[in-house]
Amino acid sequence: MLFNLDFRIIFRLVCCVILALIQSAAFSQYKYPFQNLGLPVETRITNLLSLMTIDEKVDCLGTNPTVERLGVKGTRHIEGLHGVAMGVVGNWGGKTPVPTTIFPQSIGMAETWSPELLQQAASIEANEARYLFQSEKYKKGGLVVRAPNADLGRDPRWGRTEECYGEDAFFNATMVASYIKGLQGNDPKYWETAALMKHFLANSNEDSRDSSNSVFDNRLFNEYYGYTFRKGIEVGGSRAYMASYNKVNGIPQAVNPMLKNITVEQWGQNGIICTDGGAYRLLMTAHHYYPTAEEAAAGCIKAGINQFLDNYKAGVKGALDKKLVTETDIDQNLRGVFRVMIRLGQLDPPEMVPYTSIKDGPEPWLSKGHQDFARLITQKSIVLLKNGQNLLPLDKNKPGTIAVVGPRSAEVLQDWYSGTPPYSVSPLDGIKNKVGTGVKVVHTTNNLVAISMSKAADIVIVCVGNNPSGNLGWKKVDGPTEGREAVDRQSISLDSLQGDLVKKLYAVNPHIVMVLVSSFPYAINWEQEHIPAILHLTHCSQELGNALADVIFGDADPGGKLVQTWPKSISQLPPMMDYDIRHGRTYMYMKDEPLYPFGFGLSYTKFKYSNLQAPSKCGSKDSLFVTIDVENTGKRVGDEVVQLYVKHMGSKVERPLKELKAFKRISLEPGKKQTVQLKFAAWDLAYWNDRKNDFMVESEPVMLMAGSSSADIRETTTVKIKN
Repeated sequence: MLFNLDFRIIFRLVCCVILALIQSAAFSQYKYPFQNLGLPVETRITNLLSLMTIDEKVDCLGTNPTVERLGVKGTRHIEGLHGVAMGVVGNWGGKTPVPTTIFPQSIGMAETWSPELLQQAASIEANEARYLFQSEKYKKGGLVVRAPNADLGRDPRWGRTEECYGEDAFFNATMVASYIKGLQGNDPKYWETAALMKHFLANSNEDSRDSSNSVFDNRLFNEYYGYTFRKGIEVGGSRAYMASYNKVNGIPQAVNPMLKNITVEQWGQNGIICTDGGAYRLLMTAHHYYPTAEEAAAGCIKAGINQFLDNYKAGVKGALDKKLVTETDIDQNLRGVFRVMIRLGQLDPPEMVPYTSIKDGPEPWLSKGHQDFARLITQKSIVLLKNGQNLLPLDKNKPGTIAVVGPRSAEVLQDWYSGTPPYSVSPLDGIKNKVGTGVKVVHTTNNLVAISMSKAADIVIVCVGNNPSGNLGWKKVDGPTEGREAVDRQSISLDSLQGDLVKKLYAVNPHIVMVLVSSFPYAINWEQEHIPAILHLTHCSQELGNALADVIFGDADPGGKLVQTWPKSISQLPPMMDYDIRHGRTYMYMKDEPLYPFGFGLSYTKFKYSNLQAPSKCGSKDSLFVTIDVENTGKRVGDEVVQLYVKHMGSKVERPLKELKAFKRISLEPGKKQTVQLKFAAWDLAYWNDRKNDFMVESEPVMLMAGSSSADIRETTTVKIKN
């Protein structure tokens, strides 16, 4: 034992000596002080800027901060909302697209209610991004990943609902921080990739987004719209974000003083702040905020923009010539760009950066580990909306005929920000792969044939939903129920062809499982009333069909939960451009009964809640530790998401009807009970006080409500908060 201990000590000493020698060699080989790893980061950046010409500095305001003359190799941006986007749909892969591991759409990953799974997905994505960027075979892409989307899905008509994590600020902030951590890795000095959050701020309408104005007060900024971005910076560690197209309270975001005054000076953002694509030009053509390109460029730089996704150089050089900005202004902004480059290891010797070894061996997207994880996270994302007469799960070995029909039954569609997966498994393929030899699977996507085929079937599985790929071209969708970037939905019902198909199938065979493959909530009122079993999952996952079949046939429990309120009709929604969510938006303020509430999702088993325990008092600077017993009272293993909401009982200001403050996904064997601990800080109960210009915790009783959804509260207790 002593020998082993001595050996470990000697081994560590040898490693330290080797590392010191490598560092010494790196220090002795630098040509310029900015290459000296021994100097403070800010000193290195100061030296680099002093060596650059003004033209080189203007060049580095684009998305490739490379200075070849000085040996500085920058890195470009890539898209990566649910896997590295190097594919064909958005032409992100260029002339030579490359396959990558593709997970469910962002809102689908959110429906797992598992921050751990999101962090693991982002870690896989970061690994593949590094491999593509560094391997001799590819040398593609970049290390600044435009993800996650920290916008809030306040309205199901929003055309980019698929990109966000839902409607709740606390929930979204938790998922945003987890995805950032997965992208950036856990090395104390270097990032694997840099997470660039989109789109700051209040950017959840597509129609007229290039000139629209999102209006709301300081409380909503701090408690809702800005909350996810702040937590992405302070908790997740992101040091990059994209300013949105729209105005906020009358000022276009590309030039809004809040970029510098709030995110930099108050939240600690000190890296990249980029425009959205073409936003610089839109300051003149859509917002009509500036008359000239030079003034628009100066406005962006003064606001803190340090990367332009636009043709900006002439405007910036003109602004310099007219003395609207100075070289010192540009230097100050570029410091943020080079801080990010240093964290990515781009200014350091490769042997010093642990992630530079990710370049050899077989393509990671071909690994069994990445493929298995894609299947797992897709399983966990599936939401069971209805299961009348316990129709599900089906017996995969019971002889009979299964008719698989509907427009989404034999395809896996990709959205605008997808990559191209190395393979994809459709619902039809997944079902065929799963069933035993005595089961006959028949299929068609023709509606007339589907009706006749279903008459003779024992079970009908009909797959319906939207088309996220935008095959018709930019700003074009196939009907009012569809949405995508630049187009909001005009209807939240199933389109007439799909709705009629479901009704006609039910008329000839009521033994139907409806699979809704969609990027958005749908007002499926008739289907909820009549169809015995309904499942929801989102698009894009390469393992969509296998994971769906795992759930349909009971090899996995559908433990996913909704992350948006699904209304019964569009009439329950406030006007699209009303950004004051207090007017009836989200589960926090909606007084009408929805079709499906926030946090809703069924299981193949039942869970009993009991014994909610919490302290009777809590100081405003303390944390609340809450426990509740959850028991699986059914006969199958199942997943449950334990959700903790609060209701302010003595607040002197307007508060939501209820607010999510903690959650945890668990898995339980039949008959097993688990004591689930939920923790949150009393500070999370604060509201934004305009008079103090800060958050404030009130002294008041607060009701704690634990349950299975925002509308299914099983246990309550009250705690007194003492300020």
